[in-house]
Amino acid sequence: MATEAIPAAAPRRRRRLHRFERSALEGVLVREVINFSAYWRSSTFSSIVQPLIYLLAFGFGFGSLVNNVGGRDYVEFVATGTVATAVLFSSVFPAMFGTFVKYKFQRTYDAILAAPVDTEELVTAESLWIAARAAFFGCFPIVIGFFFGLDPSWGMLTVPFIAFLAGLGWTAFGILIAAVLKSIDDFSYVTSTVITPLFLVAGTFFPLTALPDWVHYASNANPLFHCVELVHHACFGFRGWVDVGHVAFLVGFALVTWRLAIHYMARRVID
Repeated sequence: MATEAIPAAAPRRRRRLHRFERSALEGVLVREVINFSAYWRSSTFSSIVQPLIYLLAFGFGFGSLVNNVGGRDYVEFVATGTVATAVLFSSVFPAMFGTFVKYKFQRTYDAILAAPVDTEELVTAESLWIAARAAFFGCFPIVIGFFFGLDPSWGMLTVPFIAFLAGLGWTAFGILIAAVLKSIDDFSYVTSTVITPLFLVAGTFFPLTALPDWVHYASNANPLFHCVELVHHACFGFRGWVDVGHVAFLVGFALVTWRLAIHYMARRVID
């Protein structure tokens, strides 16, 4: 009796249907929102107090020595400049420390990647969430500035979008650092040699025109500087193609750091 041939096993269906599946992104985002509901009070409190301290220390401290900067009150200059500072602190640090803890100690990423979620979707969703938070917190210095004499303008409506774009790049940068470095103690090297210098020469608390020319030119490679300039122009008047250049730089910074973060995080979490 002839044996019946056993049909070859059908090829396995592809688990991924699209490069970015909506359900995967939503799953990661919903998880982050639920977790954030447990500690939103402390995050919001620090995001309000920090720009307030800057305004009191610099706006009224240095403001008593410096009457105006570029034709406007120094308090207004600081209130708009600290938007970039709020975005930086609420994006790069949560991204660095939060990401490292999740994949290294809590093994959260292992659990997420066991579901139909890949590294690209995971990093993208994390970046979108932290950038959205940074955009929200970045508006607080403007709101607080109203109580210190900052006049509202229609251009201020674009500040959340500027903050989101800048926060996207810094978030991806933080995830990249968390994926590359092997110890959380090594973050101090990045903070001291990269973040702090960029923070100090971004034009947040004083105009860069007073510094040597080479510092002013080098600042064009500083993403925080472009964020500060965009927020200043949004509040006091846009400058056409100059601002288009600032936006283009922030978009490029976000794209480069995003792709690098995906690449190195994939190497870290996938054996």
